[in-house]
Amino acid sequence: MDYRVRYMRKEDIKQVNAIDREAFPTQWPPPDYRRELQNPLSRLIVVCADSLKTEEPEIDIPRQDVSRPMSRIKRWWRRGFRGEKPPQSSSQPVIGFASMWVMADEAHITNIAVRQNCQRQGIGEMLLMSIIDLAAELQANIVTLEVRVSNLPAQQLYTKYGFVQTGLRRGYYTDNREDALLMSTSSITSAPFQAQLQQLKSAHARKYGERIESLTGSVPA
Repeated sequence: MDYRVRYMRKEDIKQVNAIDREAFPTQWPPPDYRRELQNPLSRLIVVCADSLKTEEPEIDIPRQDVSRPMSRIKRWWRRGFRGEKPPQSSSQPVIGFASMWVMADEAHITNIAVRQNCQRQGIGEMLLMSIIDLAAELQANIVTLEVRVSNLPAQQLYTKYGFVQTGLRRGYYTDNREDALLMSTSSITSAPFQAQLQQLKSAHARKYGERIESLTGSVPA
């Protein structure tokens, strides 16, 4: 099955709520995603089972400039921010979602979640890559987030993508008063960060092939 990352729409809310409750059952109160969609500071994306995939024009990239996996990645990311209209179907199964707030030059990731039966397929990693790219497109300089001190797999993924611990929020999680690590990237627009990100995208493409395509559709106003 192929997957596609696109901007969240109001018809996705029911599925996103279900994924949120599965991933964060003790979080209270639950997020109001209908309100988040109307928040000008908020950006929300979903990954869908692309059952209605159609042929799209590809962007030509000279063969001598990039390897095949990198060519594929660049095509996905360039196409994603060219304002192409995504498939308009309310029946697409939503597999995962991510959300962030953008304030001044900082993008703060608030949630990333994937359905439990679809995990370990590179979907969460694709959401993270898409969020970072979207943050750069929106002129953010850094990306930050909180993560539970006990969530080692998530910490490893964030570290892989250049996040480092910058602080500790004691008793941050209201369900059990667990501490949160505050993590941040360096400048996401810097040449070293972008070079590393491109390498990670290429590695992801080699591992998962073309089963997952990146962000489509125009940035919500």
